Amino acid sequence: MEDNIRNIREGGYASAKARQFTESVIREMSRIAAAHNAINLAQGFPDFPAPAAIKQAAVRAVNEDYNQYAITWGTKGLRDAIAAKVERDYGVVIDPESQLTVCCGATEGMIATLLATVNPGDEVIIFEPFYENYGADVILCGAVPRYVSLTPPAFNFNREELIAAFSDKTRAIIINTPNNPTGKVFNREELELIAQLCRKHDVLAINDEIYEHILYDNTEHIPLWTLPGMTDRTIAVNSVSKTFSVTGWRIGYVQASPAITASVRKVHDFLTVGAAAPLQVAAAEAFTSGLEYYAELAGFYSERRDYLLNALEKVGFSCVRPQGAYYIMTDITPFGWDDDVAFAKYLASEIGVAVVPGSSFFRPESNAGKTLVRFCFCKKFETLQAAADRLTKLTVK
Repeated sequence: MEDNIRNIREGGYASAKARQFTESVIREMSRIAAAHNAINLAQGFPDFPAPAAIKQAAVRAVNEDYNQYAITWGTKGLRDAIAAKVERDYGVVIDPESQLTVCCGATEGMIATLLATVNPGDEVIIFEPFYENYGADVILCGAVPRYVSLTPPAFNFNREELIAAFSDKTRAIIINTPNNPTGKVFNREELELIAQLCRKHDVLAINDEIYEHILYDNTEHIPLWTLPGMTDRTIAVNSVSKTFSVTGWRIGYVQASPAITASVRKVHDFLTVGAAAPLQVAAAEAFTSGLEYYAELAGFYSERRDYLLNALEKVGFSCVRPQGAYYIMTDITPFGWDDDVAFAKYLASEIGVAVVPGSSFFRPESNAGKTLVRFCFCKKFETLQAAADRLTKLTVK
Protein backbone atom coordinates (compact mmCIF):
# COMPACT_ATOMS: atom_id res chain seq x y z
CA MET A 1 0.00 0.00 0.00
CA GLU A 2 2.79 2.44 0.93
CA ASP A 3 4.53 1.74 -2.40
CA ASN A 4 1.28 2.47 -4.25
CA ILE A 5 0.84 5.77 -2.43
CA ARG A 6 4.43 6.74 -3.21
CA ASN A 7 3.90 5.79 -6.83
CA ILE A 8 0.89 8.11 -7.08
CA ARG A 9 2.69 10.99 -5.36
CA GLU A 10 5.74 10.66 -7.59
CA GLY A 11 3.70 10.52 -10.78
CA GLY A 12 4.40 6.86 -11.37
CA TYR A 13 1.00 6.39 -12.99
CA ALA A 14 1.60 9.09 -15.60
CA SER A 15 1.71 7.68 -19.11
CA ALA A 16 4.91 7.72 -21.12
CA LYS A 17 3.25 10.28 -23.38
CA ALA A 18 2.26 12.61 -20.54
CA ARG A 19 5.78 12.53 -19.12
CA GLN A 20 7.14 14.03 -22.35
CA PHE A 21 5.61 17.48 -21.87
CA THR A 22 4.74 19.92 -19.10
CA GLU A 23 1.54 21.75 -18.26
CA SER A 24 0.85 24.88 -20.28
CA VAL A 25 3.41 27.53 -19.35
CA ILE A 26 1.11 30.22 -20.73
CA ARG A 27 -1.72 29.27 -18.41
CA GLU A 28 0.76 28.87 -15.54
CA MET A 29 1.92 32.46 -16.05
CA SER A 30 -1.70 33.63 -15.74
CA ARG A 31 -1.84 31.95 -12.33
CA ILE A 32 1.45 33.57 -11.34
CA ALA A 33 0.10 36.93 -12.50
CA ALA A 34 -2.97 36.52 -10.28
CA ALA A 35 -0.84 35.48 -7.28
CA HIS A 36 1.27 38.64 -7.55
CA ASN A 37 -1.46 41.01 -8.73
CA ALA A 38 0.60 41.52 -11.87
CA ILE A 39 -0.74 42.92 -15.13
CA ASN A 40 -1.30 39.89 -17.34
CA LEU A 41 0.43 40.39 -20.69
CA ALA A 42 1.09 36.65 -20.84
CA GLN A 43 -2.08 34.85 -21.91
CA GLY A 44 -3.66 36.02 -25.15
CA PHE A 45 -7.14 37.02 -24.05
CA PRO A 46 -8.69 40.49 -24.31
CA ASP A 47 -9.56 42.41 -21.14
CA PHE A 48 -12.18 44.49 -22.98
CA PRO A 49 -15.78 43.57 -23.89
CA ALA A 50 -16.65 41.44 -26.88
CA PRO A 51 -18.77 43.13 -29.59
CA ALA A 52 -22.24 43.93 -28.24
CA ALA A 53 -24.01 42.24 -31.15
CA ILE A 54 -22.43 38.84 -30.53
CA LYS A 55 -23.17 39.01 -26.81
CA GLN A 56 -26.79 39.93 -27.47
CA ALA A 57 -27.06 37.05 -29.94
CA ALA A 58 -25.83 34.63 -27.25
CA VAL A 59 -28.38 35.92 -24.74
CA ARG A 60 -31.17 35.55 -27.31
CA ALA A 61 -30.07 32.01 -28.11
CA VAL A 62 -30.21 30.99 -24.45
CA ASN A 63 -33.60 32.63 -23.96
CA GLU A 64 -34.90 30.95 -27.11
CA ASP A 65 -33.92 27.58 -25.59
CA TYR A 66 -31.00 26.54 -27.77
CA ASN A 67 -29.72 24.79 -24.68
CA GLN A 68 -29.60 21.10 -25.60
CA TYR A 69 -27.19 19.10 -27.72
CA ALA A 70 -26.62 20.48 -31.18
CA ILE A 71 -25.71 18.26 -34.12
CA THR A 72 -22.39 16.75 -33.14
CA TRP A 73 -20.38 18.41 -35.90
CA GLY A 74 -22.10 21.80 -35.54
CA THR A 75 -25.43 23.48 -36.03
CA LYS A 76 -26.50 23.87 -39.63
CA GLY A 77 -26.79 27.63 -39.14
CA LEU A 78 -23.17 27.95 -38.02
CA ARG A 79 -21.78 25.67 -40.71
CA ASP A 80 -23.73 27.59 -43.36
CA ALA A 81 -22.41 30.89 -41.96
CA ILE A 82 -18.80 29.63 -42.03
CA ALA A 83 -19.20 28.43 -45.62
CA ALA A 84 -20.62 31.83 -46.61
CA LYS A 85 -17.71 33.58 -44.86
CA VAL A 86 -15.14 31.43 -46.69
CA GLU A 87 -16.72 32.20 -50.06
CA ARG A 88 -16.97 35.93 -49.25
CA ASP A 89 -13.42 36.26 -47.91
CA TYR A 90 -11.53 33.96 -50.26
CA GLY A 91 -13.81 33.21 -53.20
CA VAL A 92 -13.81 29.48 -52.45
CA VAL A 93 -17.00 27.41 -52.24
CA ILE A 94 -17.06 24.65 -49.61
CA ASP A 95 -19.85 22.26 -48.67
CA PRO A 96 -21.04 22.92 -45.10
CA GLU A 97 -22.58 19.43 -44.97
CA SER A 98 -19.39 17.52 -45.67
CA GLN A 99 -16.39 19.84 -45.15
CA LEU A 100 -16.86 21.49 -41.75
CA THR A 101 -16.65 20.25 -38.15
CA VAL A 102 -17.45 22.63 -35.30
CA CYS A 103 -15.25 21.90 -32.27
CA CYS A 104 -14.67 23.13 -28.72
CA GLY A 105 -12.21 25.79 -29.81
CA ALA A 106 -9.30 25.58 -32.22
CA THR A 107 -7.47 23.68 -29.46
CA GLU A 108 -9.80 20.71 -29.83
CA GLY A 109 -9.83 21.22 -33.59
CA MET A 110 -6.05 20.69 -33.71
CA ILE A 111 -5.91 17.55 -31.53
CA ALA A 112 -8.99 16.08 -33.25
CA THR A 113 -7.34 16.66 -36.63
CA LEU A 114 -4.09 15.04 -35.61
CA LEU A 115 -5.79 12.06 -33.97
CA ALA A 116 -7.92 11.62 -37.09
CA THR A 117 -5.07 11.71 -39.59
CA VAL A 118 -1.76 10.77 -37.93
CA ASN A 119 -0.61 7.29 -36.94
CA PRO A 120 1.82 6.27 -34.17
CA GLY A 121 5.38 6.50 -35.45
CA ASP A 122 4.56 9.07 -38.15
CA GLU A 123 6.55 12.31 -38.22
CA VAL A 124 4.90 15.72 -38.06
CA ILE A 125 6.88 18.82 -39.02
CA ILE A 126 6.51 21.80 -36.67
CA PHE A 127 8.05 25.23 -37.18
CA GLU A 128 9.96 26.38 -34.08
CA PRO A 129 9.19 28.55 -32.10
CA PHE A 130 5.69 27.11 -31.98
CA TYR A 131 2.46 27.48 -30.04
CA GLU A 132 3.00 25.14 -27.12
CA ASN A 133 0.06 22.80 -27.85
CA TYR A 134 1.50 21.51 -31.12
CA GLY A 135 4.34 19.45 -29.67
CA ALA A 136 2.13 17.97 -26.96
CA ASP A 137 -0.63 17.16 -29.47
CA VAL A 138 1.78 15.29 -31.75
CA ILE A 139 3.16 13.30 -28.81
CA LEU A 140 -0.37 12.41 -27.66
CA CYS A 141 -0.96 10.92 -31.10
CA GLY A 142 2.08 8.69 -30.66
CA ALA A 143 3.78 10.55 -33.51
CA VAL A 144 7.22 12.16 -33.60
CA PRO A 145 7.69 15.95 -33.87
CA ARG A 146 10.27 17.07 -36.46
CA TYR A 147 11.28 20.69 -35.92
CA VAL A 148 12.28 23.32 -38.47
CA SER A 149 13.69 26.60 -37.17
CA LEU A 150 12.24 30.04 -37.77
CA THR A 151 15.22 32.37 -37.41
CA PRO A 152 14.83 35.89 -35.97
CA PRO A 153 14.46 38.73 -36.63
CA ALA A 154 12.26 37.95 -39.65
CA PHE A 155 11.59 34.39 -38.43
CA ASN A 156 12.18 32.95 -41.88
CA PHE A 157 12.97 29.27 -42.35
CA ASN A 158 15.98 27.86 -44.16
CA ARG A 159 14.86 26.35 -47.44
CA GLU A 160 17.32 23.44 -47.29
CA GLU A 161 16.44 22.64 -43.68
CA LEU A 162 12.75 22.42 -44.58
CA ILE A 163 13.42 20.22 -47.61
CA ALA A 164 15.55 17.89 -45.46
CA ALA A 165 12.76 17.59 -42.86
CA PHE A 166 10.45 15.87 -45.35
CA SER A 167 10.84 12.11 -45.75
CA ASP A 168 8.83 8.95 -46.29
CA LYS A 169 7.97 9.07 -42.58
CA THR A 170 6.38 12.53 -42.79
CA ARG A 171 2.62 12.46 -42.40
CA ALA A 172 1.81 16.14 -41.82
CA ILE A 173 3.18 19.65 -41.37
CA ILE A 174 1.65 22.28 -39.09
CA ILE A 175 1.66 25.87 -40.32
CA ASN A 176 0.44 28.66 -38.04
CA THR A 177 0.01 31.90 -39.94
CA PRO A 178 -0.29 34.61 -38.72
CA ASN A 179 2.02 33.04 -36.21
CA ASN A 180 1.94 32.77 -32.45
CA PRO A 181 4.37 33.62 -30.84
CA THR A 182 6.42 35.43 -33.50
CA GLY A 183 3.84 37.52 -35.38
CA LYS A 184 5.26 36.18 -38.66
CA VAL A 185 2.94 35.87 -41.66
CA PHE A 186 4.13 33.30 -44.19
CA ASN A 187 4.45 34.82 -47.67
CA ARG A 188 3.41 33.28 -50.97
CA GLU A 189 6.90 32.08 -51.89
CA GLU A 190 7.25 30.25 -48.56
CA LEU A 191 3.80 28.71 -48.83
CA GLU A 192 4.41 27.58 -52.41
CA LEU A 193 7.55 25.73 -51.30
CA ILE A 194 5.60 24.06 -48.48
CA ALA A 195 2.85 23.13 -50.93
CA GLN A 196 5.36 21.73 -53.42
CA LEU A 197 6.93 19.54 -50.72
CA CYS A 198 3.54 18.36 -49.47
CA ARG A 199 2.55 17.28 -52.97
CA LYS A 200 5.90 15.60 -53.62
CA HIS A 201 5.85 13.56 -50.40
CA ASP A 202 2.07 13.09 -50.14
CA VAL A 203 1.96 15.04 -46.86
CA LEU A 204 -1.04 16.69 -45.19
CA ALA A 205 -0.85 20.39 -44.26
CA ILE A 206 -2.58 21.50 -41.07
CA ASN A 207 -3.08 25.25 -41.27
CA ASP A 208 -3.84 27.05 -37.98
CA GLU A 209 -5.48 30.29 -39.14
CA ILE A 210 -6.94 31.59 -35.90
CA TYR A 211 -5.36 35.07 -36.39
CA GLU A 212 -6.29 35.31 -40.10
CA HIS A 213 -7.83 38.79 -39.81
CA ILE A 214 -5.33 40.37 -37.39
CA LEU A 215 -2.80 41.75 -39.87
CA TYR A 216 -0.64 44.88 -40.07
CA ASP A 217 1.22 47.04 -42.57
CA ASN A 218 -0.77 45.78 -45.58
CA THR A 219 0.39 42.21 -44.96
CA GLU A 220 -1.73 39.56 -46.73
CA HIS A 221 -2.88 36.27 -45.25
CA ILE A 222 -2.80 33.54 -47.89
CA PRO A 223 -4.61 30.33 -46.89
CA LEU A 224 -2.52 27.35 -47.94
CA TRP A 225 -5.66 25.56 -49.12
CA THR A 226 -6.11 28.16 -51.88
CA LEU A 227 -2.86 27.14 -53.60
CA PRO A 228 -2.92 24.70 -56.55
CA GLY A 229 -3.13 21.05 -55.53
CA MET A 230 -3.64 21.84 -51.83
CA THR A 231 -7.43 21.92 -51.51
CA ASP A 232 -7.83 18.26 -50.59
CA ARG A 233 -4.63 17.87 -48.57
CA THR A 234 -4.91 21.00 -46.39
CA ILE A 235 -6.86 21.03 -43.13
CA ALA A 236 -7.72 24.52 -41.85
CA VAL A 237 -8.21 24.98 -38.11
CA ASN A 238 -9.93 28.18 -37.03
CA SER A 239 -12.13 29.77 -34.33
CA VAL A 240 -14.24 32.75 -33.34
CA SER A 241 -12.00 33.34 -30.28
CA LYS A 242 -9.54 35.92 -31.59
CA THR A 243 -11.54 37.58 -34.36
CA PHE A 244 -14.49 38.29 -32.06
CA SER A 245 -12.74 38.55 -28.67
CA VAL A 246 -14.57 35.59 -27.10
CA THR A 247 -11.72 33.29 -26.12
CA GLY A 248 -13.84 31.71 -23.38
CA TRP A 249 -16.61 30.56 -25.73
CA ARG A 250 -14.54 27.70 -27.18
CA ILE A 251 -16.18 27.67 -30.60
CA GLY A 252 -13.74 26.52 -33.26
CA TYR A 253 -13.98 24.63 -36.52
CA VAL A 254 -12.05 22.40 -38.89
CA GLN A 255 -12.36 22.80 -42.66
CA ALA A 256 -11.19 19.89 -44.80
CA SER A 257 -12.05 17.61 -47.71
CA PRO A 258 -15.09 15.36 -47.23
CA ALA A 259 -12.89 12.28 -46.68
CA ILE A 260 -10.77 13.95 -43.99
CA THR A 261 -13.81 15.62 -42.43
CA ALA A 262 -15.49 12.24 -41.97
CA SER A 263 -12.50 11.09 -39.92
CA VAL A 264 -12.25 14.34 -37.92
CA ARG A 265 -15.96 14.16 -37.06
CA LYS A 266 -15.59 10.67 -35.60
CA VAL A 267 -12.74 11.74 -33.35
CA HIS A 268 -14.48 14.98 -32.37
CA ASP A 269 -17.63 13.08 -31.42
CA PHE A 270 -15.79 10.93 -28.89
CA LEU A 271 -13.59 13.79 -27.60
CA THR A 272 -16.29 16.31 -26.69
CA VAL A 273 -19.60 15.33 -28.38
CA GLY A 274 -20.19 18.94 -29.39
CA ALA A 275 -19.59 22.61 -28.70
CA ALA A 276 -21.99 24.82 -26.69
CA ALA A 277 -25.27 25.05 -28.64
CA PRO A 278 -26.34 28.63 -27.81
CA LEU A 279 -22.87 29.97 -28.53
CA GLN A 280 -22.90 28.28 -31.92
CA VAL A 281 -26.09 30.18 -32.72
CA ALA A 282 -24.41 33.44 -31.69
CA ALA A 283 -21.24 32.64 -33.62
CA ALA A 284 -23.28 32.15 -36.78
CA GLU A 285 -24.49 35.72 -36.44
CA ALA A 286 -20.95 36.98 -35.79
CA PHE A 287 -19.73 35.46 -39.04
CA THR A 288 -22.01 37.75 -41.00
CA SER A 289 -19.52 40.53 -40.16
CA GLY A 290 -17.52 41.43 -43.22
CA LEU A 291 -14.46 43.25 -44.50
CA GLU A 292 -15.25 46.49 -42.67
CA TYR A 293 -15.20 44.70 -39.32
CA TYR A 294 -11.87 43.03 -40.14
CA ALA A 295 -10.34 46.38 -41.11
CA GLU A 296 -11.49 47.95 -37.86
CA LEU A 297 -10.14 44.99 -35.90
CA ALA A 298 -6.71 45.24 -37.53
CA GLY A 299 -6.59 48.98 -36.95
CA PHE A 300 -7.61 48.53 -33.32
CA TYR A 301 -4.75 46.11 -32.69
CA SER A 302 -2.27 48.03 -34.83
CA GLU A 303 -2.53 51.01 -32.48
CA ARG A 304 -1.88 48.75 -29.49
CA ARG A 305 1.03 47.03 -31.20
CA ASP A 306 2.72 50.33 -31.95
CA TYR A 307 2.13 51.63 -28.44
CA LEU A 308 3.59 48.58 -26.72
CA LEU A 309 6.50 48.30 -29.17
CA ASN A 310 7.45 51.88 -28.41
CA ALA A 311 7.11 51.37 -24.65
CA LEU A 312 9.20 48.19 -24.66
CA GLU A 313 11.96 49.65 -26.81
CA LYS A 314 12.04 52.76 -24.64
CA VAL A 315 12.90 50.75 -21.52
CA GLY A 316 15.52 48.67 -23.34
CA PHE A 317 13.90 45.57 -24.84
CA SER A 318 15.00 44.46 -28.30
CA CYS A 319 11.73 43.68 -30.09
CA VAL A 320 10.53 41.91 -33.22
CA ARG A 321 7.83 43.89 -35.02
CA PRO A 322 4.91 41.50 -35.68
CA GLN A 323 3.18 41.34 -39.06
CA GLY A 324 0.10 39.70 -37.56
CA ALA A 325 -1.52 38.22 -34.42
CA TYR A 326 -1.16 40.17 -31.15
CA TYR A 327 2.16 39.22 -29.60
CA ILE A 328 5.62 40.75 -29.42
CA MET A 329 8.74 38.63 -28.97
CA THR A 330 11.52 40.41 -27.11
CA ASP A 331 15.17 39.82 -26.19
CA ILE A 332 15.96 40.15 -22.45
CA THR A 333 19.76 40.21 -22.69
CA PRO A 334 19.95 44.04 -22.48
CA PHE A 335 18.86 43.65 -18.85
CA GLY A 336 21.64 41.19 -18.05
CA TRP A 337 19.42 38.09 -17.93
CA ASP A 338 19.98 34.80 -19.76
CA ASP A 339 17.25 32.76 -18.06
CA ASP A 340 13.81 33.47 -19.48
CA VAL A 341 11.90 31.58 -16.78
CA ALA A 342 13.68 33.37 -13.94
CA PHE A 343 13.21 36.71 -15.69
CA ALA A 344 9.49 36.08 -16.26
CA LYS A 345 8.98 35.23 -12.60
CA TYR A 346 10.98 38.29 -11.53
CA LEU A 347 8.96 40.47 -13.86
CA ALA A 348 5.69 39.21 -12.37
CA SER A 349 6.70 39.29 -8.71
CA GLU A 350 8.92 42.39 -8.58
CA ILE A 351 7.86 44.57 -11.52
CA GLY A 352 4.20 43.56 -11.65
CA VAL A 353 3.92 42.51 -15.31
CA ALA A 354 3.42 38.90 -16.44
CA VAL A 355 4.88 37.57 -19.70
CA VAL A 356 5.54 34.14 -21.21
CA PRO A 357 9.08 32.69 -21.09
CA GLY A 358 10.38 32.15 -24.61
CA SER A 359 11.56 28.60 -23.91
CA SER A 360 7.93 27.42 -23.75
CA PHE A 361 7.78 27.88 -27.52
CA PHE A 362 10.77 25.61 -28.16
CA ARG A 363 11.46 21.89 -27.66
CA PRO A 364 12.74 21.08 -24.14
CA GLU A 365 16.31 20.34 -25.25
CA SER A 366 16.66 23.67 -27.08
CA ASN A 367 18.35 26.74 -25.62
CA ALA A 368 17.02 29.04 -28.35
CA GLY A 369 14.28 30.60 -26.21
CA LYS A 370 16.33 31.23 -23.08
CA THR A 371 16.80 34.93 -23.82
CA LEU A 372 13.29 35.60 -25.12
CA VAL A 373 9.92 36.48 -23.59
CA ARG A 374 6.55 37.12 -25.22
CA PHE A 375 4.24 40.05 -24.48
CA CYS A 376 0.63 40.18 -25.68
CA PHE A 377 -1.14 43.45 -26.49
CA CYS A 378 -4.81 42.40 -26.81
CA LYS A 379 -5.63 44.72 -23.93
CA LYS A 380 -7.24 48.04 -23.14
CA PHE A 381 -4.95 51.04 -23.57
CA GLU A 382 -5.25 51.64 -19.83
CA THR A 383 -3.84 48.16 -19.20
CA LEU A 384 -0.94 48.66 -21.60
CA GLN A 385 -0.20 52.10 -20.15
CA ALA A 386 -0.15 50.71 -16.62
CA ALA A 387 2.20 47.93 -17.72
CA ALA A 388 4.46 50.43 -19.47
CA ASP A 389 4.68 52.51 -16.30
CA ARG A 390 5.70 49.47 -14.25
CA LEU A 391 8.29 48.40 -16.79
CA THR A 392 10.18 51.68 -16.34
CA LYS A 393 11.55 50.15 -13.12
CA LEU A 394 13.70 47.83 -15.23
CA THR A 395 17.37 48.78 -15.62
CA VAL A 396 19.53 48.08 -18.65
CA LYS A 397 22.87 46.54 -17.63
